[in-house]
Amino acid sequence: MYRCNDPAPQTNPLTMTSLLTTERPNLLPHYDEPVELRQLRYFVAVAEELNFGRAAERLHIAGPSLSQQIKALERDLKVQLFDRNRRTVMLTASGTALLPKTRELLAHADELRRQAAGLSDKEPVRLGYVNWCPADLAERTAGVAQLRIDAWVLPSHTQAARVAEGALDLAICWVQRSDLDELGLDARLIGADALYAVGPGPDTRAVSPKNIVVLIDSDKVSWSSWNRFGERFASDTGTRIERVDDGGVSGSAFFAHVRRLRRPVLNSAKDQNAQLPADLVRRTIVGSRPYWTWSLVSRRDEHRPSVGAVIAALTDGVGDLGLNDDTAWLPEDDPYRQGG
Repeated sequence: MYRCNDPAPQTNPLTMTSLLTTERPNLLPHYDEPVELRQLRYFVAVAEELNFGRAAERLHIAGPSLSQQIKALERDLKVQLFDRNRRTVMLTASGTALLPKTRELLAHADELRRQAAGLSDKEPVRLGYVNWCPADLAERTAGVAQLRIDAWVLPSHTQAARVAEGALDLAICWVQRSDLDELGLDARLIGADALYAVGPGPDTRAVSPKNIVVLIDSDKVSWSSWNRFGERFASDTGTRIERVDDGGVSGSAFFAHVRRLRRPVLNSAKDQNAQLPADLVRRTIVGSRPYWTWSLVSRRDEHRPSVGAVIAALTDGVGDLGLNDDTAWLPEDDPYRQGG
């Protein structure tokens, strides 16, 4: 990889595609015939179906036309991609070797198209969040779309509703399947916090859910999502519920409750990275470890390429973030719960 201030890498003007390389002595080292992306998509479809009829139906083109396009591609590449007769279609050794590289090239082309479409959109993509967003959010989206971070930091259910209403295009928030269905939203995983308990020091041993407390606040507007999460966790694991009315789910009031209860208390995602007072300690929860998931939500009828480009930039390659571990606990209605 080279930086923008580095000299551009030297390329051979005759090398039109990286499908053929000098590393394969049985293939031509240089290639100067144009190849259409459309033909490469046809090659992949036939390779995956191993049947021209099914591939043509999948591509919505006539079978004879598909056969002619494959022959033209083989002629241009100067290699035979398939062994075929009236009954069977099989990849040749050359076809097998070129298939992974072709898929990679098409993926790059699709990504380029998405980025170009996003950058051509004159309207910025409006994104809201609750209290967390990726530290490299700006860097990851700079090359794909104009992004405007909304100034209003609001609870998860409020941000999800704002996306549904059109006040935002995207939001990073905690949602459940029922929320998505009710509001007409889609969600993709963007982050997850493995929650822990905070208890009086100096005991830092791991603790089971039955030996901790979860705080449920009477303010159902501000703490709607947390209350749903905490009540479900208590119901599933036997965690004790302590009801409060002072916003003590987070901040200094939370620490005061830990001292008052003299027991480990489940922390909220809002304080996931908060520094603890010297007299309190973090304790890992074992057996059923609660995970708070962060979703990037969008409208199901969203068609702007720029919005899709931002979604891809922020969520592609995220992985499962530990959510599939045997000891991970998620609410039954969580979008990322296994078997849910």
